[in-house]
Amino acid sequence: MSSELLRNLRSTVHEGKLEVRSIPRCPEIVLNLLTQDYPRGKLTNEEMLAIIDKPAYWAFCWASGQVTARFLLDNPTVCKHKTVIDFGSGSGVVSIAAALSGADCVIACDNDSNARVAIVENARLNLVTQIEVISDLNQLTLKPDVLVASDVLYDRDNLGILDSLSEHCDLALIADSRVRDRNIFDEYRLVSKERSKTVPDLDEFEEFSLVHLYERRFR
Repeated sequence: MSSELLRNLRSTVHEGKLEVRSIPRCPEIVLNLLTQDYPRGKLTNEEMLAIIDKPAYWAFCWASGQVTARFLLDNPTVCKHKTVIDFGSGSGVVSIAAALSGADCVIACDNDSNARVAIVENARLNLVTQIEVISDLNQLTLKPDVLVASDVLYDRDNLGILDSLSEHCDLALIADSRVRDRNIFDEYRLVSKERSKTVPDLDEFEEFSLVHLYERRFR
C-alpha cells in the first residue's frame, strides 16, 4: 500500500486506515479499502465537514460497482478484445473486472485526483496493465466500444454526459441503487435486480442495497 494513498485518505478521514481485502461478490479482485472498524468513536464536527466536503468514495467498494464487476466477470464476451470506458470509476473495481475479462484497453475516468491514485494502486494489486486513467472525457483518445457506469446518477448532470457518450459506443451498462425515478431508464433493458452491500458496510437503508443493472445496445 502506498503512503500517498493513506495520506490521501487521512486528508479527509483523519484516523482512517486502509486494508487490502477481497470483496464478497468478486473474490478474485482485491482492493485498498477503508477498514470496517471506522469510526471507532463519535466524529468531531471538523471530521464530519471534511468527509462531506470531499468524500473518499474510492475507499469503498459500492454495491452497484460490485454487481457490475460480477456481471463482467461472468460474461467476459462483453469486454473481450474491446475498449471499455468506466465513468466515475471510484476504486476501479469495474475497470479491473473489465481488464480481467479480456478488454484490450480500459479507460477509467474519475474527476477525483485521489480516486485516480487509488485506481492505479488497485490495478497494480490485481496485476492488470491495460487500464488508462483520465480525469476528464476530453482526454479520450480512443473510441470506446463499451460504456460502464455505477451509481453516478445521484448527480443528474451525469445523465446527459452518459447519454452523449453512450451514443458513440456499441453497448452501455448502467448500474444504480440511488435513483427512484426509473423513467430515466426507459430506453434501457433491465438486466438484473440484485441485493449487494457496500464494503466496508455503511449500514445504509435497505433500499440502497437493491441494485438495478441496465443495458442499452446501439449497434
